[in-house]
Amino acid sequence: MPEYTSKDPGHVAAGYKATIHNKNTSNEAKEHASEQLDKMGIHEFDQPSQEASTNTRSRSPTKHTADVEGKNEGNVIGGYKATLKNPRVSKEAKQHAETELEDRGVDLEPYEEETKEL
Repeated sequence: MPEYTSKDPGHVAAGYKATIHNKNTSNEAKEHASEQLDKMGIHEFDQPSQEASTNTRSRSPTKHTADVEGKNEGNVIGGYKATLKNPRVSKEAKQHAETELEDRGVDLEPYEEETKEL
């Protein structure tokens, strides 16, 4: 019987995946993690998921677009809105947030005062 059965298999798999992607982990540890994932029947670590590699939006992908795949869209929008209001955020970051919000069809009128100096 596998040693992970008394633990949450999702958490166990996440730990093994983290081991595989950690640059500070030895090759032996990565190999062991890979073997354990194979035993669990989890193979998506071998290749990027189709969903993550396919951009469903009409504009060309940016490095930030890939970061938000699979995340709660409301939280992502909220983060960009917070960026517009935060006085400690650079102009470049505010411009990026504004672009991302526009791409998502968010009304920026309430934020125009904060972004006028962009």
